[in-house]
Parts: sequence; C-alpha cells; structure tokens
Amino acid sequence: MAIEFKHLRYAETAERCGSFRKAADLLGLKQSNLSRRVKHLEEQLGIKLFERTNGGVEPTAAGRDFLCGVRRVLDELQIVIDGTKAVGRGEAGYLTVGFYTSLSAGNLRASLIEYGRRFPQVEISTIEGSRSRLFDGIQIGTIDIAVVTGEPASDCNRSMVLWSERVIVALPEDHPLAANEIIYWTDLKRERFLLSERDPGPEIQDILVAKLSSPGDLPDVVRHDVSPENIKSLVGTGRGVSLMCEACMGASYAGVVYREARDGNGSTRIGYRAYWRDGNENPALRNFIRLLEERCPPVAGGNPGASSQTRDPSP
Repeated sequence: MAIEFKHLRYAETAERCGSFRKAADLLGLKQSNLSRRVKHLEEQLGIKLFERTNGGVEPTAAGRDFLCGVRRVLDELQIVIDGTKAVGRGEAGYLTVGFYTSLSAGNLRASLIEYGRRFPQVEISTIEGSRSRLFDGIQIGTIDIAVVTGEPASDCNRSMVLWSERVIVALPEDHPLAANEIIYWTDLKRERFLLSERDPGPEIQDILVAKLSSPGDLPDVVRHDVSPENIKSLVGTGRGVSLMCEACMGASYAGVVYREARDGNGSTRIGYRAYWRDGNENPALRNFIRLLEERCPPVAGGNPGASSQTRDPSP
C-alpha cells in the first residue's frame, strides 16, 4: 500500500483547521479535491479518520491517534528539510580551516570568531600543519581552505591575498633591548636567533637574511624542531631572541617580551594568503570566502584568485 505523503499532509491540515474548506484554502486546493483525497486515504488505511458535519470535521478516536503520529512525522521531516536548506545556504554544516600561524591574536582569529558569530550552526574544524600538509589536504578534500604566509603556490588553483602582519622580535625580558619600544634591525646584528623548523619559518628566515646579511657575515640562526610556542619558551630562558608574526603576541610566556622590528622604511611586514580548491562546492566555504573578501576587499581591477598585493585590515 503506497500512501502519498501529500495526502497525509492534507489530512493533518484538515484536523488542525477543523474544516475541509479552511484546510483547502490554506493549501490552495479546491475543497472537493481535498475531501476526495482524504477519503482515498481513509480507504487505503481501512479506517475512518473524520466525522463529517455541517460545521466542519471532527477526528474519530482512531483518526486522532493516527494524525498525532502523522504530525510528529511531519514535524521531524520539516526539521530535516530546514536543516538541508540551511546546509545548502552555508548556514549549517562543516568547514575545515588549515593554518600554521598562531590563533592567540590577529586577523585569522578575528575572522573565525566573526564567522562563528554569523553562522553558529556551522561546525568549524581547524588543522595546524606544515604548508605541504595543508596543500595536500586541500587537494584530497580534507581541508576546505588554508591560510598561510608566503608567495603564491603553484599547486592550488584558487587563492586570494589577505592581510599582512608586522614582524615582531621576541626577547628575554631582561635583555638590554627590551627597554626599547621599537627595535631596529641594525640593533639585532649580533644576536642569536632561535627559529622553528616548522612553518612559518622559511619566510621569517628570508626576512632575517635580507635584513642582517652582509658579504661573509650571516645571521647567527639556531633551528629547533619544536613548535613556535616552544621557541618562545626557549627565548624566556635566555637562549636567544626570535622573530614571529604579530598574531603570536596574544599569548604570554614567562620571561618573554615583544617588540616591533623596523628599519628606515618603517615596519617589516609579512603577507598572508588563502588557498582553496576550485570545484569545492561546500556552501560553508563560500560564506567563509565572502567574509574574507569583506575583511580584505580586492584591489581595484584585481582578481581575487590572482592578486598579489597585501592588505592590512584591523582585526
């Protein structure tokens, strides 16, 4: 026995309205059509659902029990339908964001907070990893979007320029330079720099070499296979100084202070880019990209997928 879903809805509406006429008006049907279809449902079930009177309809005892169950099914189905529509609009579902910067402060943290505020039904997962791991995740579909530093990658076919952040020097709190609000690169000529072998690292080292190298004289760099957070802990023990993006300043570490690095042209900055795979149809991703575009509007005449300029929105 194949019972049509719409016939169940017609009967439930009639019971709720107490009248075939009112139910037909609400559903946009002719009263005779609705009455005929409810009658057909009764014949299929082998029970009488309604007592017909001049004043309307009244469910029978069997009809009341049946329609109570129908209403539960319809309510649950509507929840499923509404949830599916929300996923289709990107208002619910899942989003996986890859990164290797700090979430203690900065624009990525602010973007995730704002996205969560706008779309509280989207479950956000984060993956912290190396640049190569994040790009592999994008290609195989385990990561929707990655936010990283550095130059455009050839293996991701969609990207957009985001913000830039100042390069910050982390110093032991008793270091002589800690008394200065601003540190110039020339002040760091003889320092030992502690850097992580993990990302972000290459971009920071490139800046360090560009600022402090001279013929026959390279910066004193010691690399550790630990996280950038543990590098700051090593700085706090007096082992050396380090460089990092300003997003890392949101977390405090014992014995560590942060100072801005400058030269004659002002702040030294490092740019960020977002990468994702063309063909990723996740609606939640589309909304996240729109949010990033709000925070980092494309330059005039620019292409979000190819622009290479940096921007500096406030977190």
